[in-house]
Amino acid sequence: MSKKELSTKFNPQEVEAGRYEKWLAEGVFAPSGDKKAKPYSIVIPPPNVTGKLHLGHAWDTTLQDMIIRQKRMQGFDTLWLPGMDHAGIATQAKVEERLAENGVSRYDLGREKFLEKVWEWKDEYASTIKEQWGKLGLSLDYPRERFTLDEGLNQAVRKVFVELYNKGFIYRGEKLINWDPKAKTALSDIEVIHKEVDGAFYHITYQIEDSEEFVEIATTRPETYLGDTAVIVNGEDERYKHLIGKKAVLPIINRVVPILADDHADMSKGTGVVKITPAHDPNDFEVAMRHDLPMINMMNDDGTINHEGGKYEGLDRFAARKQIIQDLDALGQLVKIEQIKHEVGHSERSGVIVEPRLSTQWFVKMDELSKRAIENQSTENAVEFFPPRFNHTFLTWMENVHDWVISRQLWWGHQIPAWYHKETGEMRVQMDAPSDSENWVQDEDVLDTWFSSALWPFSTMGWPDDNAEDFKRYFPTNTLVTGYDIIFFWVSRMIFQSLEFTDERPFKNVLIHGLIRDEQGRKMSKSLGNGIDPMDVIEKYGADALRWFLSNGSAPGQDVRFSYDKMDAAWNFINKIWNVSRYILMNSEDLTLVEINENLEGIANRTLGNVTDRWILTRLNETIEKVTTNFDRFEFGEAGRSLYNFIWDEFADWYIELTKEVLYGEDENEKQVTRSVLVHVLDQILRLLHPIMPFVTEEIFEQLPSAQTSLVVASYPKVRSEFSDEQATNGVEVLKELIRAVRNIRSEVGTPLSKQVPIQIKATDEKVERFLNENTNYITRFTNPSTLDISSDIVEPDVAMSAVLTGATVFLPLASLINVEEEIARLNKELDKWNKEVALVEKKLGNERFVQNAKPEVVEKEREKQRDYLEKRQAVEERIEQLKKL
Repeated sequence: MSKKELSTKFNPQEVEAGRYEKWLAEGVFAPSGDKKAKPYSIVIPPPNVTGKLHLGHAWDTTLQDMIIRQKRMQGFDTLWLPGMDHAGIATQAKVEERLAENGVSRYDLGREKFLEKVWEWKDEYASTIKEQWGKLGLSLDYPRERFTLDEGLNQAVRKVFVELYNKGFIYRGEKLINWDPKAKTALSDIEVIHKEVDGAFYHITYQIEDSEEFVEIATTRPETYLGDTAVIVNGEDERYKHLIGKKAVLPIINRVVPILADDHADMSKGTGVVKITPAHDPNDFEVAMRHDLPMINMMNDDGTINHEGGKYEGLDRFAARKQIIQDLDALGQLVKIEQIKHEVGHSERSGVIVEPRLSTQWFVKMDELSKRAIENQSTENAVEFFPPRFNHTFLTWMENVHDWVISRQLWWGHQIPAWYHKETGEMRVQMDAPSDSENWVQDEDVLDTWFSSALWPFSTMGWPDDNAEDFKRYFPTNTLVTGYDIIFFWVSRMIFQSLEFTDERPFKNVLIHGLIRDEQGRKMSKSLGNGIDPMDVIEKYGADALRWFLSNGSAPGQDVRFSYDKMDAAWNFINKIWNVSRYILMNSEDLTLVEINENLEGIANRTLGNVTDRWILTRLNETIEKVTTNFDRFEFGEAGRSLYNFIWDEFADWYIELTKEVLYGEDENEKQVTRSVLVHVLDQILRLLHPIMPFVTEEIFEQLPSAQTSLVVASYPKVRSEFSDEQATNGVEVLKELIRAVRNIRSEVGTPLSKQVPIQIKATDEKVERFLNENTNYITRFTNPSTLDISSDIVEPDVAMSAVLTGATVFLPLASLINVEEEIARLNKELDKWNKEVALVEKKLGNERFVQNAKPEVVEKEREKQRDYLEKRQAVEERIEQLKKL
């Protein structure tokens, strides 16, 4: 590897420039091809080719990249397969908007020419997305990239459609569906977003035929009365029993409709009389099915009133509403308008209010498919959700799922493989066009985008060819990372389609993350103007800082708030790592890998290395274990906290400072050992950090003697038990306590470290006494005593500042500088602290469930804390009593 000196200042743009292209050229993102290695695969949730990636995409893909980078370093044969989704409605709407700017519609171009324009759009935005993937540093295997409309996936989609149709799971029929009047297409239930809006109950009257009597009904959509085919009342309602069997006359259009008894009419709600519009309301549709009522569709596909509306024909639905209310008022049949707020369905993509509308569509029959998916969750083949609560979310939706409308009245998408004979009307569902194709016309509708996305984990691997190498090697995939907002849209559909066609779950784990919100906790949106472009963040802070923030944002399933303060903190942390690395590299320029390994072997054999070297290697072991365990649990925030605390607090602020006692000393052999430890720990830190911040870690790693290959494919750290030294760890922790305590006391009495002061340490533990006496060089360097006494026999001075340590008490006899009352007040505060610590640990140990269920070593650790805290509390109490006697 080429070596170059690190710049004096961390510059993310300089560090990241050209790095991604170098990785691609080296081919380090490809699977290893090692058949002996265990495979690990992820398929990217394909972003829509509708625009640029947002912060949510950055979060989602960063988590995936972290997982795949770590597994690659751990020796797995990894595949992270990239791809994009054609996003039927969304993409077509974007292209139509662009055309409309020039006064052109898709109908002006015709289907073929319009699709050429959409493919041009796709190429444009796919290029942008790939550029953004590179900026984020995503280690994707581009030669395997797929698109939901490519030829291979088209074959998979057709096969699934035909087989489901032949099994009776797909059917064509006339049903009430959600209709988008702007996109002029059907929508599934989950493509409808319900929003609270201002509305009204319009109270109007229908006259009873051949009578002066009227009945009052209330509706939020008075224009739909043009499609009424009945009026119902409850058969037990004494107010209206006499009307059952009679007829009502619809005002203005004068259609006569029957008055029927049906339990759907609730006597306690409104007037108890309900108008029935079967072609435009799901409940009314059910009533019509029970009473064999006609179903009148009174609306065109663009939301205008059709010929059934009489004088209102051609008016937009909302203009018709306004006109109808005016006309009813003139007739005296408008009773009142009651203002309300209510939930109204809006199209997820076009944003317009959705209309329930009777329509002939293609549907997937969901009962058997959902049943199998539910049953699978009770088997060893279950998909495991992280956090587990989302398993309940998945099951609840599957238990209550309706038949899925899969046809869309669009041009961009997988065209339905059904053909109709031009003369006889016969329908054929098959993979390809009939041989006498000139006599047949293909169904013009396309399939719902989610129909093809549901096949993504296996169709991208070469299915339906069961012998495809990738399918055999990498399916089922290991982990899916996605937001909780598309469990219904996508996760559930992948599960039931995969079970149906491969007899396998599509992935073993599903990691669910939340949404990225702004600093105030609001969802990011165009209307609020609070969206953040991840590329702008990268431009200012670098990709590594953004990735560090995203990885540490929250626990699985939780939302995260973006703030520039957090980005500043992320950048500062990387800058700290950069400066620490420069210091280490400058102090170890001539070290070779052979020398480092020899010195580490000596430490492992206890023939080399001082106590601080052994302490930092022990803490490194503990950090490796915590980080690896938390990665396996997808607890990236916890892993990040462990790394941060180790790197900043223990390695940078303590160990590096402690090494100066050696590096500025005379013993060349000891220097060599300590330098080796510095380089080794930095090497391991870079490996641990690499999955999270790949750019800066690779830049620094290249300068190390251990850099024999790219960090992308370097081995991941493992715990090395030969480096664990409990005795050294306990000793250094006391040393740290001592140094902190002396510095705090000096600060309180305004005595700078440059001024020597007498220090006495009364040991209450034999091991602590021996350790401190063996390491007086560190105590002297970092506390600057004029005299230093360490013994269990020390007579406590009458007037002194003191601090209780683990196994010892330190005294600074500063009689002329101490105010006894203030010292007692300070010790009382310290006593409060130890009282709280004792209470907390005793509460935990008093919890039978904790003691019975926790690991024995965890319980023992709490008992050790209890003993330590009790000892410290007692020492403080004794010191207070002693000072009170003065």
